[in-house]
Amino acid sequence: MTQTSQIREHMEVKGSDGGHVGRVDHVLGNEIELAKMDIAGGFKHHLIPLSWVDHVDEHVHLNVSKDDAKAQWREKH
Repeated sequence: MTQTSQIREHMEVKGSDGGHVGRVDHVLGNEIELAKMDIAGGFKHHLIPLSWVDHVDEHVHLNVSKDDAKAQWREKH
């Protein structure tokens, strides 16, 4: 089973430092769209690349820190 197939809606996304990045809305191509109803995302949809995913258990763990993810994520228009 690939890591992508383990990613589910509403899973918490955590940075490599354990910080809360957001919650999964859905996987869109090679990106994860984060739910906009999350205070961490400022109530806007953001996209992060699947290449940032380190591993998936009950959470989606990234290989970048929370601050790096927020500095580099892409806002969905």
